[in-house]
Amino acid sequence: MSAGPDNTAASDDAHWMRRALALAEGVLYLTAPNPRVGCVIVRDGQVLGEGATQAVGGPHAEIMALRDMQARGHAAAGATIYVTLEPCSHHGRTPPCVDALIAARPARVVVAMSDPNPLVGGQGLARLRAAGIPVTASVCAEEALALNPGFVARMTRRTPWLWLKLAASMDGRSALHNGASQWITGPAARADGHHWRARSCVVLTGSGTVRLDNPQMNVRHVQTPRQPIRAIVDTRLETSEDARILDGGPVWIFTCTEDAAKARRLEARNARVIPMPSAPSRPDAPNGSLRVDLAAMLRWMGEHDINEVHAEPGSKLSGALLQSGCVDELLLYMAPLLLGDAQPMARLPALQSLDQARRFEFFETVPLAPDLRIRARVAQNWRELLRCVRAPGDAGA
Repeated sequence: MSAGPDNTAASDDAHWMRRALALAEGVLYLTAPNPRVGCVIVRDGQVLGEGATQAVGGPHAEIMALRDMQARGHAAAGATIYVTLEPCSHHGRTPPCVDALIAARPARVVVAMSDPNPLVGGQGLARLRAAGIPVTASVCAEEALALNPGFVARMTRRTPWLWLKLAASMDGRSALHNGASQWITGPAARADGHHWRARSCVVLTGSGTVRLDNPQMNVRHVQTPRQPIRAIVDTRLETSEDARILDGGPVWIFTCTEDAAKARRLEARNARVIPMPSAPSRPDAPNGSLRVDLAAMLRWMGEHDINEVHAEPGSKLSGALLQSGCVDELLLYMAPLLLGDAQPMARLPALQSLDQARRFEFFETVPLAPDLRIRARVAQNWRELLRCVRAPGDAGA
């Protein structure tokens, strides 16, 4: 049976939207804190113009595509414009993109996901329709969300999207008891990890990892136009002023300890010391234990335009992030070896029943010889973001 005209149109929409998504993926390391957006202008199966959002303060994807179209000598009359995010309808660092689209008078606009920014929130789509331009929304919405979970999370729940990077053996061990862990995984897995650092706004680790490994925590194995901010959870402000993580760009240190003299010395080394409230002690914690309130830390990051956090700590902080409910996604690099009696990848208390288990949903497995990269996420967190960006009553909603 041949596909009907509606099916053919939907297939064409998905095809061109995926081209726009590929453009958005091409600026994955560039646009933060703005979302990654791609735009393609098509007429009769021919690309008239295309573009992607530039660095903060630069033109958005729609403007780049319209400029490209004009440079090629085309006009948008009779064309369909595919854009991976609802066109903005407010004045920010740049004028509203929806005004430029309305002025271009395309035959139709197709959008992957609604803009969760309260300053937009459906107004871009409404203005296009009010101008007599037909709109189809929610085409490849989940694929568009995968490029921008942090932006959507910050706009809707006011905290960034956090993935926890773990490298472990097949029996879930991340280091020997003497601390040796270099290298459990191979070069391909380590290089891939730098891709995830590069796309994040913040690379987060703990003071224990800084003390034991003295890491740089920057991006070195992929080309990137910007380095993410590096951050340390350091409850007692123990970070050495000679630590390598302080070399280069800015570092945030989240602490519960007040030491003005040391804070000034750290600030001379590119660090910003950020006081945080202490979290209530857990039942399994020693009496009098002190720790940074991790949920408060993420709220602070959300207030400071952080979209995505790449957490790469040791087993203690990994366990604390999981127990605090701060982890949205696991980024697990599993090596084909067994370490036996060694340190776990996350320190978690014993459970009394399986009902208490923290559950994730597998959604991607990629071989990185000789290792595997496994991604799993909190299903409810993902579904909530997806609900926020799908336009009711449109395709895929």
